[in-house]
Order: sequence, then C-alpha cells, then structure tokens
Amino acid sequence: MAKISEKCSFCGRSKKEVDLLITGLDANICNFCVEQACEITRESAKKSSPNGLGMNKKDLPKPVEIKKFLDQYVIGQDNAKKTLSVAVYNHYKRLLQNMDDDDVEIEKSNIIMVGSTGTGKTLLAKTIARLLHVPFTIVDATVLTEAGYVGEDIESILTRLLQVSEYDVKAAERGIVFIDEIDKIARKSDNPSITRDVSGEGVQQGLLKLLEGSVINVPPQGGRKHPDQKMIPVDTKNILFICGGAFDGIERKIANRLNTRVVGYAAAKIKDKVDADNLLQYISPQDLKSFGLIPEIIGRLPMLCYLNELDRDALRQILTEPKNSIIKQYVKLFAMDHINLTFEEAVFEFIVDKAVEFKLGARGLRSIVETVMIDIMFEMPSSGEKELHITLEYVKNKFQNMNIEKLKAA
Repeated sequence: MAKISEKCSFCGRSKKEVDLLITGLDANICNFCVEQACEITRESAKKSSPNGLGMNKKDLPKPVEIKKFLDQYVIGQDNAKKTLSVAVYNHYKRLLQNMDDDDVEIEKSNIIMVGSTGTGKTLLAKTIARLLHVPFTIVDATVLTEAGYVGEDIESILTRLLQVSEYDVKAAERGIVFIDEIDKIARKSDNPSITRDVSGEGVQQGLLKLLEGSVINVPPQGGRKHPDQKMIPVDTKNILFICGGAFDGIERKIANRLNTRVVGYAAAKIKDKVDADNLLQYISPQDLKSFGLIPEIIGRLPMLCYLNELDRDALRQILTEPKNSIIKQYVKLFAMDHINLTFEEAVFEFIVDKAVEFKLGARGLRSIVETVMIDIMFEMPSSGEKELHITLEYVKNKFQNMNIEKLKAA
C-alpha cells in the first residue's frame, strides 16, 4: 500500500500549514476544509428547505422543551419563561407555514416583558439565543433617537440583525430582536407632547413600522443615512420583536388603577384580594399607557408578561444552582489553574443575606463575590497551592472592608 502524502487532498496544504490534518485510508483532510465542508452542508440544507430553516415541524423544539432549557440557566420566572417559550415556538411555526395550503396567515405576536432591574430579562433573552436556529440580536433602546438627531437611527436595530446573520437578508428576515430598556423611551407624561421628544415619543413613533411589518431601507454599516448611500431593503413582517424594561415606578400606576375600581360595599373584599407586595402581576396595557408608552406601540406588543422580584430563596438558588451560576464560574476559573476551590455552606447564606439587606438583587451577588475573591484570585495562581477552602470568618472580614455604595452602583 502506497504511503499517503502529508498534504490535504482537497486544498493541498502541507501538515505544517494547518492546525490539524486528519488521515484516512486513501486521503487526508485539513481542519480548514472540514469547516468549509460543514458550512457548505449547512447552507445546502437551508436552501433545500422551503422555509430556509433547514428543519421541519417535527424538529421544532416544543414550548415545554424550550422552558426546560431555560430552567437550566434561569431560576424562577415561570410566567415569563412560558410566554417566551410559546412565542418562540409560534414564531417557528409561522416560518414553516405553507401559504399554498390555505389563505389563513398567522400573524406574529411581539412580546413586552416588565420587571425591575436584576430579575433576569436580559438573561432570558441571552439564554433563549443559545437554542435558536434563527439570527438573534440584543439592542439597547436608550441610544436610539429620532431621525436627524445625535444618536442612533431606528434602522440601526436591523443593521445589528444583518451583521449577526452575516448580511444574509433572507435569514435576517426570519430573525428575533430583543429591544432592552424599552421603558427609557417612554414620554414624560400621559398626555401627547407639545414639544419635540427626540429620544422618547419620537423613537416610539419610529418603531411602529418595524414592529408591525414593512420594508425598511437599512444602511449596511449603520450610522447616518445619506442620499448616495447604498441601502439594503429588509422586510420586518416575519421578524419577532421582544421588548424588555424595568418600568421603575409602574407599581404606583397599577395601585392607582386598582384603587379607582374599588367602589361600593364590596370595596373591602376586593382590597383583600389584591397582593400589595407583588402588584406587577396585575399589570395591564392601560398601565403601560399611563407610564408613557403610546397606544399604537402597545397595540403592536400584544403579549404582556411580568417578572417577579427575586426573594431570598431565589437568590440562594441563583448563587449555586444554574449551569452558569456565579460559584460554578469561580470553581471553573480556579480549576483552570489546577486549584480545587470549595466553600463553607454558611458562606452562601451570608452572601445572600447581604444582597437582600442592601437590596442589591442578582447582580449584587456577583459584586459581593468579586470583592471577596479579588485578593485570593491575585495571590493563588502564584502560590503553588492546590486546595482552597473559603470560610465564613474570611468572608466576614473581607465584607467589613467593602465599599457598599460602590457595590450598589455596580
């Protein structure tokens, strides 16, 4: 049997020119050709599929499966996870719909998620992106302004989606966009503005055509549009939009609405049924309008869900249980230096207690752990030690020297 040459049989690169050369019976293939072949196969599967997804209805992740995936990374928030799972599943079904069968066209149901900071809105969006077979991007509404003013135009949302889909317009037109901080573009009062509100009501008006569905001319590299610039037309009819915001203070709007409805002899009974500690569960489109969203944009976000405040038990779970929990991340970091990191159980309880005491939320957990571990992370890689056990006494000593105001800001 003749000796096989130590070159790739496809591109001709020698073994020294590639990272990996896989040897077969009569031929070799390098890692570059493997990646290219994989990409060609994936594109071929998409083109052969009538919907461009490279999958059929039986391959779709069901809502229960999507929620189970979210459960691995996000603690609690069952209401929001169910809403998100159903919306994504229905989005796939819309893309798989064969319009030749009948004339019933399924319309998309954009979502708006309401919840205070640190409850997991952005985390839910990032986690769902891992499961998707469509382009997904997260954009921040705070940088958007009305056309012609300093800031980013509305079309920059679609520019980001095009970039994620590598400028494949057909793929981008099947994508999902998460618009974060949607509450920051609320107008200043419930009444229409008599002055120009370029970063509030003006942005909401500009978003209307995107959310409902229309062909938008998008500058491929972002930035300001000018007459000689080449535009890419993108149809937003099949793009699913998920909006999220803290809506700080909307509980007062909900409370006012509930109180105004309490009239007559049954007033006391109705008040007893209202859970004053969790008013977000009673949120309605009317409250969003009172907060400052225009009625037109509320109508284009028909699915409204809320995220609960994180209690002590939820924070305790967040610290250690999810696949990407804070503690597991630190254990992994030290393991990469061949150091076995362990904690006293009381340490976790102490960290959670302080996060609750200072109302730092889930983000506060990381801030506390970062501050506790910083000196150890500086010294241990050079110490040569292979075991590290964090005690409650050590954490208490470190916490006494913490700058609480800095933690709150973080």
